[in-house]
Amino acid sequence: MPKYRLLALDLDGTLLNDRSEISPANEEWIRRAREAGVTVILSTGRGFPSALPFAEQLGLDGPMITVNGGEIWRKPRELHRRTLLDADMVMRLHRLAERHGDTWFWAYSTESVYNKERWVDDTPSRQWLKFGYYTEELAVLNEILSEIKTWEGLEISNSSPFNIEVNPAGVSKASAIEEVCRMIGCGMSEAAAVGDSLNDIAAIRACGLGVAMGNAQEEVKEAADFVTSSHQEDGVARMIQEYVLKA
Repeated sequence: MPKYRLLALDLDGTLLNDRSEISPANEEWIRRAREAGVTVILSTGRGFPSALPFAEQLGLDGPMITVNGGEIWRKPRELHRRTLLDADMVMRLHRLAERHGDTWFWAYSTESVYNKERWVDDTPSRQWLKFGYYTEELAVLNEILSEIKTWEGLEISNSSPFNIEVNPAGVSKASAIEEVCRMIGCGMSEAAAVGDSLNDIAAIRACGLGVAMGNAQEEVKEAADFVTSSHQEDGVARMIQEYVLKA
């Protein structure tokens, strides 16, 4: 049995290449890890509907982590736990986005994704999971970040250098992986996490093995136990081969 019993994989910038595809090498080594007894899960900032096709492609029928840990699934379509972002806070985050008119924003509810081009009039009646901002104007991004850091009750991360992702306080991929470990009966020391962005960093620090992609943000690389090759160079396949199945 491999040393690491759980392998948690981020999607964008990690398992997926720039065409949002899983490479044949990544798919092959995930299959080998599962055959060796490793539980492989997706741990993503994406919502469940856009993550599910990749789980199905890989034949994963166990737990999933979506919206940065806002949802934990016992298996696809069987919800284990959901943590909501207060609707009043979503309205506040939305007002801040509108003050920065050129900044793209989006929010996940339990039934859909809404954004700058398609928002809702009945915000308080929805169940919200996550809010995000995107702009390549770093001065604007930092201004937004500086303000929301002063607000209470939020977990703040990113999935690229040009965005901000906001979940309820305490929600993270790390806390979600810890819950999945309890579900399958292993410890965090037996878990490995792979990612590229700040929404991965807590998990990379908390797990027994934390791996940063070659294309990861520098802060993520500094937190990791080792850095694999990039998402364009089958980095997931390499780390499974060298660190999961040889551990």
